[in-house]
Amino acid sequence: MARKLRFFREQMLKAGLSPSAGSVTQIDIDVDDLEVKLGELEVELNEINSNNEKLQRSYSELLEYKLVLEKAGEFFHLAHSSATAQQREYESGQTGEESLETPLLSEQEMATDLSKQVKLGFIAGLVPRQKSMAFERIIFRATRGNVFLNQVAVEDAVIDPVSGEKVEKNVFVIFFSGDRAKNKILKICEAFGANRYPFPEDLSKLSQVITEVSARLSELKTTIDAGLLQRHHLLQTISEHYERWNILVRREKAIYHTLNMLSIDVTKKCLVAEGWSPIFATKQIQDALERATYVSNSQVGAIFQVLHTKELPPTYFQTNKFTSSFQEIVDAYGVARYQEANPAVFTIITFPFLFAVMFGDWGHGICLLLATLYFLVREKKLSSQKLGDIMEMTFGGRYVILMMSLFSIYTGFIYNEFFSVPFELFAPSAYACRDLSCSEATTIGLIKVRDTYPFGVDPEWYGSRSELPFLNSLKMKMSILIGVAQMNLGIIMSYFNAKYFRNSVNIWFQFIPQMIFLNGLFGYLSLLIIVKWCTGSQADLYHVMIYMFLSPTDDLGENQLFAGQKTAQLVLLLLALVAVPWMLLPRPFILKAQHTNRHRGQSYTSLQGTEGSLQLEANHDSHDHEEFEFSEVFVHQLIHTIEFVLGAVSNTASYLRLWALSLAHSELSTVFYEKVLLLAWGYNNVLILIVGIIVFVFATVGVLLVMETLSAFLHALRLHWVEFQNKFYEGDGYKFSPFTFTVVGDDEE
Repeated sequence: MARKLRFFREQMLKAGLSPSAGSVTQIDIDVDDLEVKLGELEVELNEINSNNEKLQRSYSELLEYKLVLEKAGEFFHLAHSSATAQQREYESGQTGEESLETPLLSEQEMATDLSKQVKLGFIAGLVPRQKSMAFERIIFRATRGNVFLNQVAVEDAVIDPVSGEKVEKNVFVIFFSGDRAKNKILKICEAFGANRYPFPEDLSKLSQVITEVSARLSELKTTIDAGLLQRHHLLQTISEHYERWNILVRREKAIYHTLNMLSIDVTKKCLVAEGWSPIFATKQIQDALERATYVSNSQVGAIFQVLHTKELPPTYFQTNKFTSSFQEIVDAYGVARYQEANPAVFTIITFPFLFAVMFGDWGHGICLLLATLYFLVREKKLSSQKLGDIMEMTFGGRYVILMMSLFSIYTGFIYNEFFSVPFELFAPSAYACRDLSCSEATTIGLIKVRDTYPFGVDPEWYGSRSELPFLNSLKMKMSILIGVAQMNLGIIMSYFNAKYFRNSVNIWFQFIPQMIFLNGLFGYLSLLIIVKWCTGSQADLYHVMIYMFLSPTDDLGENQLFAGQKTAQLVLLLLALVAVPWMLLPRPFILKAQHTNRHRGQSYTSLQGTEGSLQLEANHDSHDHEEFEFSEVFVHQLIHTIEFVLGAVSNTASYLRLWALSLAHSELSTVFYEKVLLLAWGYNNVLILIVGIIVFVFATVGVLLVMETLSAFLHALRLHWVEFQNKFYEGDGYKFSPFTFTVVGDDEE
């Protein structure tokens, strides 16, 4: 039935019809009745198509025949009129004197021996124009030039009776002598696909034949139109019910495909199905089975039993239209292992926040928000339409873009940037010029006259001589703080994973040394940043961190931020050095000891019954007798340790992309504002101003709202996948794929 429906769909598309979706939900036809109906419709449609093809072929042949009669008839009439004219000229100008044009034999002499006269035969037809030159050349060579061939081009392309395609052709007439030449010409015509047609030898009957062919063409045209109308009505009827039939057939096919995966009981009277189901859905499944038993009037009810297995179950997270797109971001990296901590819970907040740190501009954020509100307002209409690849991907992530735009507005208020223009939104600036002329604003600087700006960056920082040093220092240190905080969150999540799975080895020999190493170095750096901000110290943090490794016993001097800093640095450095072998060495030996204790004494087992022995042996073979390769485990732990130690440095540096992307976005926005919009405004010309506004809008939308959005999105994605999730997320599970009719689509498998 699926094949028949595919056939119907192909025929409808050829006829320019589309399936109607008027009564998709009304599935009230039996499958057996549908199979009979589809079979009858297929037979009827095939018969109509077959008759139409035969009629169309006959019509094409007659049309070619008419062209041959007309074009070849013109040639014969022209040749006949030319010969008559020459004969009259010869008779009128005949004298006693002989000339070069005088025939060597007179008519009486030529008529005396009729047996010696040679009668020429001819063949007429059509040949494809692209083959006409080769056709003429081959005939000339095959007959050694003993033929006369004339070709006339047909103005319009004609439908070839064999292929059914429009082809440009030439009408040809070939004169020959002898049966041997005729046989050669016939074979060449077959090889070149040239269609031959009979031509009356008596030219007086030519017009009568053309009239008969034209009448036959008219009759065939009427018959073909009637057949096409009948075919259109039949396809119109099929299209009205196609979607309903297609859904019914696909559902039935999906049911049978699932039933084929079931196994037959030893009594061969029932089917046994094993599968996964969420625990909360157990009662729903039992109720559905009871309803199915009642509706089908079955004498034997379905038995639902929970099986206990050591096989790893699939992973299933309940999501809605808001959280599903964030879950897809995590699943693109890898599906969570069963009962593993789900990073999507944190991604809902951290992903748009990290994006906004790089995209901070509340003007651009409002533009993104307006674009997202368009998708949200037309959500129901767009969800039922087929969109393009890019539009469908954007619509699917509409709630991600919504959160990104809201966080961009928030960080834009912190950066105090509206298309790179600062505003005094929450209070007047805390700084002012030293005099009325503000001549020293970019040289000596400003003075503080009010309380500190309450929220975000003071607008007077922009345009001052300290703008770049201040903003660079702020964003760079903020990036380090955010990165260390998120990496600590990832390590803490590994603790909850180990605690849930009761893996104390991972807690003592992975979580604790990783926390010590990361916070002993970069957590300490974060603490120094906060202390420097709070105290207003002029200490050089680069110098502090570098000489913490090179000369840990030297005095800090003016770079000291708090009492006992030197001792604290020595302790943290020693703890970081101890954490490396702490991660590397104990865990492989502990795992080996646990494996040895687990399998001690299992070489000898007590004698039991046959069934019990087989059960025990199967259990041991599948789960207990797992080989333990110490070298493999040790190498894996070595790689993991090196990866974490080096990754602690590289991942922290990787978060500096937040600073770099934010700086690039701000500078690009400033360039477009100052070098395009303000420059056009300065000319005091309306035309130049309009052009400048258009260029500014297109540059803002194309570069900042499209390219920069995509760039910041990809960088935030990398920070989550590499820097955050690799601290705790295995991602080696597989999705729970329940049987459902909602996945039934238009594409056939």
